Amino acid sequence: MLVIRLFRVGKKNQPSFKIVVTDKRKSSTKGRFVEEVGFWNPVTKEKVLKPERIKYWLSVGAKPSPTVFNLLISEKIIEGKKIDVHKKAKEKKEPSFAKATEGKGEKEDLSSEASAKEEKPKEEAPKEGKKEETLKTE
Repeated sequence: MLVIRLFRVGKKNQPSFKIVVTDKRKSSTKGRFVEEVGFWNPVTKEKVLKPERIKYWLSVGAKPSPTVFNLLISEKIIEGKKIDVHKKAKEKKEPSFAKATEGKGEKEDLSSEASAKEEKPKEEAPKEGKKEETLKTE
């Protein structure tokens, strides 16, 4: 499967990227890519793209990476809504001992819920009576 993605070139702390078409399973390092379709320098905000070649590769079935997709939308080569590129936070897993204590607490909670269910109808009856009394006084 072909993908259009960024290929970093440039010095340390001075990033610049080639936009290349490459096989998704292989790294594009050392210049192993099918075709270079553009260039982007985020430091100087310079962008050089080949819209005809990008449209060709998209028509053939190449899929752009999320960053390249957003770049193509901002340059109006393709239309659509931008994709959120930020990394999602990993879900925190509870320690195994917390799961063991949860099981014990659930049994106690069930018994307290059952007693709470029994108490609710008793509490609701006086509330209805109070509502009637407040209506009569008004």
